[in-house]
Amino acid sequence: MIASNLLSQSIVPLKTSDSGEEALSIMSDFYVRHLPIVNNKQLLGLISEDDILEHDVSEPVGSYQLSMSRPYVHKNVHIFEVMSIMSEYNLTVIPVVDEEDNYLGLISQDDLLRFFANIGSFTEPGSILVLEMSKRDYSLSQIARIVESESAAVLSSFITTNLDSTKVDVTIKINRQEISAIKATFERFDYQIKASFQEADYFDTFKDRYDSLMSFLNV
Repeated sequence: MIASNLLSQSIVPLKTSDSGEEALSIMSDFYVRHLPIVNNKQLLGLISEDDILEHDVSEPVGSYQLSMSRPYVHKNVHIFEVMSIMSEYNLTVIPVVDEEDNYLGLISQDDLLRFFANIGSFTEPGSILVLEMSKRDYSLSQIARIVESESAAVLSSFITTNLDSTKVDVTIKINRQEISAIKATFERFDYQIKASFQEADYFDTFKDRYDSLMSFLNV
């Protein structure tokens, strides 16, 4: 999956003549805190909500001093590179350009979330298991063999690290709702199970939190 596959045209970029007030209105409509400024397909920069609020909102954004450099990605970069740059600059959107650096569109946080929510490993039924181990003990092939020994399969996995610790959390999605036997096998091999979630329980908890948030917003 590359950047051009996730391009969105729903958010129109700013022109240098657009006012800060107009930019804030667009940000509010699309729930973002950044917008690209484009002049005749040329990407001039990325303006943030903070940039606007530090200036006179009635003035055109072309007169503003931008706090960031010109973050963007080329259309052929992998989606992981997109995520890396968005995380580095704490962006809600990132512009995408072609080989001549012409603006093609943008990718928002929502676009990334929808992409990962719709890939097979997330949509396929199963359970989630979180293992804690030392970095030197991590072996995905060994973890997969343990899961497969119980006639199941690892659908996806990722590692959460802490620079101040020698431990890592390994989160795996397994294609089975009932995983008590798999948990017992991991424990037999001295793996520490930090957490486990059956999909139904997980989504019930998620729904409860969502409903609570909606009730709070409606107060």
